[in-house]
Amino acid sequence: MNWLTQVFAVALFNLRSLPERKGAAVSAAVGIAGVAAVLVGVLAIAQGFRSAMTASGAPDTAIILRSGADSEMTSNFTREETRVISDAPGIARGANGVMASNELFVIIDLPKRSTGTSSNVPLRGVGVAAFDVRSEIAMVQGRKFELGKNEVIVGAGAARAFSGLDVGQSIKIGMNTWNIVGIFTAGGGLAESEIWTDAAVLQPAYNRPEGYQSVYAKLTSAEAYDEFKDALTTNPQLKVKVARLSDHYAEQSTSTTDFITTIGVFIAAMMALGALFGDLNTMYSAVSARTREIATLRALGFGAGPVVISVLTESLALALCGGLLGAGLAYLAFDGYQAATMNFQTFSQVTFAFAVTAPLVLTAVVGAAVLGLVGGLLPAIRAARMPISSALRESA
Repeated sequence: MNWLTQVFAVALFNLRSLPERKGAAVSAAVGIAGVAAVLVGVLAIAQGFRSAMTASGAPDTAIILRSGADSEMTSNFTREETRVISDAPGIARGANGVMASNELFVIIDLPKRSTGTSSNVPLRGVGVAAFDVRSEIAMVQGRKFELGKNEVIVGAGAARAFSGLDVGQSIKIGMNTWNIVGIFTAGGGLAESEIWTDAAVLQPAYNRPEGYQSVYAKLTSAEAYDEFKDALTTNPQLKVKVARLSDHYAEQSTSTTDFITTIGVFIAAMMALGALFGDLNTMYSAVSARTREIATLRALGFGAGPVVISVLTESLALALCGGLLGAGLAYLAFDGYQAATMNFQTFSQVTFAFAVTAPLVLTAVVGAAVLGLVGGLLPAIRAARMPISSALRESA
């Protein structure tokens, strides 16, 4: 009998007999489904946070900080320095002039909608060109703030996460009261976690009449970045570092995403260990229950190889069913789920949506397949090595 025919025949026989062992089979599949669901769920947190950070920057947008600063919190510029930056070659021009926004970044405390406890929220003072620099900003309710007035607009993520940020309400920051006049989106990016106002109004409120912390610039093209960066970093009047906005936010997201991924993989690994033992137990039980069948097949001339592959096929089938089930449940439960976490660079809340992507689902299914193969290997070898005569006597 052809070797491939033997493999197909024995594997098909094993799969057809699964309903007779449905209790153990379902137990093994559910255990692996739990591992897949946890892995996809936790990695979806990291993916969602990373997406919120990296969605914030186009390749033709740059951020300029003080040299040595790792975030806007530790950067500062004088008005004269921002003027020099705005005169650099490579910056685009629009209807409102040079597309460079001098910005101020402060942290305020607001109560969360879910718990009522206070948490940090970024309050950003922006320049006239801010909406030209960040073309992804779109008002979804109300209007933009008017220059020179104590008015703010709120990112959609911040409005969902924190109480008192609805249009028409007001918030008291320090000695000043600010009216909320609009809510905006930013393509799912980081700006949706912020509150924006006119930098010229925010400066005196925080006793920074001449100070800014960053400059955001829209370039004529992505290719103009190197010329723009060289012009600023070689200018003796300035001590700055320049980065593409996308690269800056990606760097800021690294510590948080690495932490979440590490914790998620560790938890999934511990669960995988339990699922592996469950799969081993299931397959050993299956082999023991079919001792006579396997011995009879060997006596009829079936080789050890087809027996090994048939047991591995059964284990792999259970694992793939569990992996697909777990990944599917994770997608239904987590994809698009709104959450918030800490940005360790600014110690403020970042709102984002869990993102269950195709690569995450594929990772979970492949991991489940590996569990299935590992869990079925030792029982498969045991089945192939059973002496035919003793196996027949043992089951007689």
